[in-house]
Amino acid sequence: MTKTGVPGGTLEGAVEVLVPGGLDSAEAAARLRANGPNSVAPPPRRHVVLRVLRQLTDPLVALLLAAAVVTTALGDYPDTAVILLVVLVNTIIGVVQEIRADRAIAALGQLAAPAARVVRDGRDMAVPAADLVQGDLVRIEAGDIVPADLLLVEANRLQLDESALSGESVPVGRTVGQEALAGTVVTTGRADGTVVRTGPASALGRISALVAGTRPSATPLQRRLSALGRMLGLLAVALSGLVFAIGVIGGRPVVDMAVTAVSLVVAAVPESLPAVVTLALALGARRMAAAKAIPRRLHAVETLGSVTVIASDKTGTLTEGRMAVQQVVTTDGARYQVTGSGYAPHGAVHRDGAEVAVPEDLRRLARAGLLCNDAALSPPDDERPDWGAVGDPLEAALVAFAARAGLDPQTTRSAWPRVAEHPFDQAQRRMVTVHRSCDQRYLVVCKGAPESVLDPALLDATDDEIAALTSGAHQLAGEGLRVLAVAAALVDTVPDLAAPTGLRPLGLTAVGDPLRAAAPEIADSLDTAGVRLLLITGDHPATAAAIGSQLGLWRDGDPLARGDDDSTPTHPDTRVFARTQPEQKLDIIADLQSRGHVVAMTGDGVNDAPALRRADIGVAMGGGTEVARQAADLVLVDDDLSTVTTAIGEGRRIYDNIRRFLRYALSGGVAEILVMLVGPLFGLAVPLQPAQILWVNLLTHGVPGVALGAEPAEPGTLRRAPRSPQESVLGAGLGRDVLFTGALIAAVVLGAGVVAAARDLPWQSVVFVVLGLAQLGVALAVRAPRPAGTRRGNPGLLVAVAVSALLQVGGVLLPPLRELLDTEPLTPAVLLACAAVSALPGLVLRLTRRRPTPPSAPSDGAVDAAVGRSH
Repeated sequence: MTKTGVPGGTLEGAVEVLVPGGLDSAEAAARLRANGPNSVAPPPRRHVVLRVLRQLTDPLVALLLAAAVVTTALGDYPDTAVILLVVLVNTIIGVVQEIRADRAIAALGQLAAPAARVVRDGRDMAVPAADLVQGDLVRIEAGDIVPADLLLVEANRLQLDESALSGESVPVGRTVGQEALAGTVVTTGRADGTVVRTGPASALGRISALVAGTRPSATPLQRRLSALGRMLGLLAVALSGLVFAIGVIGGRPVVDMAVTAVSLVVAAVPESLPAVVTLALALGARRMAAAKAIPRRLHAVETLGSVTVIASDKTGTLTEGRMAVQQVVTTDGARYQVTGSGYAPHGAVHRDGAEVAVPEDLRRLARAGLLCNDAALSPPDDERPDWGAVGDPLEAALVAFAARAGLDPQTTRSAWPRVAEHPFDQAQRRMVTVHRSCDQRYLVVCKGAPESVLDPALLDATDDEIAALTSGAHQLAGEGLRVLAVAAALVDTVPDLAAPTGLRPLGLTAVGDPLRAAAPEIADSLDTAGVRLLLITGDHPATAAAIGSQLGLWRDGDPLARGDDDSTPTHPDTRVFARTQPEQKLDIIADLQSRGHVVAMTGDGVNDAPALRRADIGVAMGGGTEVARQAADLVLVDDDLSTVTTAIGEGRRIYDNIRRFLRYALSGGVAEILVMLVGPLFGLAVPLQPAQILWVNLLTHGVPGVALGAEPAEPGTLRRAPRSPQESVLGAGLGRDVLFTGALIAAVVLGAGVVAAARDLPWQSVVFVVLGLAQLGVALAVRAPRPAGTRRGNPGLLVAVAVSALLQVGGVLLPPLRELLDTEPLTPAVLLACAAVSALPGLVLRLTRRRPTPPSAPSDGAVDAAVGRSH
């Protein structure tokens, strides 16, 4: 290897510039051990004191602290102690759940770690970007994020988006001898570069160190719930003030009623709400990760539950993502079939059902497709039992085809070295390369979309030849195959690569990516869930129609939008979009969002990144470009759209559990306020002491409330329509349910108190016990329904309710608690009667539970109609 300095760089000493073979694995491993990984050290963990302070600044907890100050000023130290106990328990729960969430996100970050294409041991391979070392030879192309600071040793039309580092939005060209800095994005072209700086020493590492302490913003759901908490706090203060006024008018001491009012404020607000949200999102993220869907942003976990449209790419999402050349048409009209497994370089060529020797014209076509190509094949290893693609899967399929046609890829490329190229251009839809022949002439190869390559202006061919190939391309596309045309010419000088002329057509390669076996079932399940699946692809309209037909998205006579035909109107019920340009994906998403849809967009290429960001939920394929993964909210490790279906169900489960907790917690607060307001009208002057209110609140809003956030999904979660994006968190009847449940609890509690008073029993202690046990019974009543014949459930909730019930009864049995809570002992018979009465609200709720009717599979316009009703 040779040594070179870094022009204009800051690297101390010389940097090793490798020969094309790159480092060997042993040397790379030694350097990794010596210099550490190519990653930025994670920000220091937030100290537990800071976590505690963050919990104490929550509006609901701050309300509790204000109440403690009031009771202390009034000299009511027992109630102050109980309030502080509530704060302590809530803070412990919140800190524990925050730590669990941080650990879950850290684990997800490891799963979604970027990869890099590197040359080691003389061959291309994909390795985690963290394993790069100085001296590694790295290959980058359009769609990649530069994984480390590179000194470019080869570059072709390389353009980098350096806005992440410099703020400059215009792409910058880079040539051999210059640096490509870590964190920049390759927008066009390709390059090879030697790693000169890694980890904290890289450009991105230095900037990351400056922002390591940046505090993440709250999720939209958390902001919405925080606003709800503030509203509930104000409402609780107003109602508690009413209780205070009624008590004072009734002759109660001002100090006693002030403490009672403060206690009601504490009891009426669901201070466990932040912990419940944190737990629900953290558990949801962990479940999604287990299902191979990695949330890169926590809000995506919940937002998925409200998705109404999924705009999906075809390759690797609805199909297997294992491209293979299946059919070939040569210029003379001969049609061949190519067999082989995956990307393995072994197979055969058939014609009319019989294996044949590879003819020379087909070999020339295979050689041209191999040379005009940036991909490579990766042999099996300990981690992957099959041959894999390094680079674009479509181009890897051409490499495998060349090998099956009897060519050795490495030998052929060495014999025809590339000297110039025009990388694939989305506008022209073709790629052009120039190779030096052994006689010092130049072979010009052009491959791309048939309508682009079979342009009479480029070709030296008769009209009949062009027409025959064009007709063959339409026929192959109609069979659901992706068709590439290839043309070439041997010339004396390098031509204008943007528009080469005089090329001879070599034929067509039809690349098949089999539809996933489960894809039609996935489309059906999404329809059943009220989620419309759209197919948006850059493929030929015939290919798109064939795939759409197999998925059940398109039938003859249905609208099909073409991105290359401005005169084609986009019908609202269009579900298949062909020849779609990147900017047109943005228009499609914007149109759907303007009609009230929540849109999830899937993609894997650099051109998909803007659409992934524009969509409400961007879903990237794990095998796609790094740009797409970084732009997305969710990364599918297995590239399987069925994983999105699972994730949608998880999002709905999370939202259901948050609403379930709100029903439970708010109905308890409503019941406590009604008992204090209405009790005096039935002769119960002061139904509850302040400490008793706080104790009930501690036991019911604490661990049982948080445990509700871990409830499993309800049966039929994916057989109901998505909730409206405009729906309030208390919408769809939840507010009415809260008032009904609260009134039901209050009626039972007051009835028990009146009966106890009539029988000369310690009625206040009876009210205290019944109120707590009735709320715990409601927790069991509002949990998710279990599928018939199963015992699947949430054992944590049962344990939490049982422990809280024992502590509630202990409040009238244990002398220390009786002294703290100012209660009187109850006999076993009375306690048994209290338990029986307390079960009534829960039983009523179970008997009157509304079971949603699963909708039938909606029509194409059904989701639009549902969204329209919400406006």
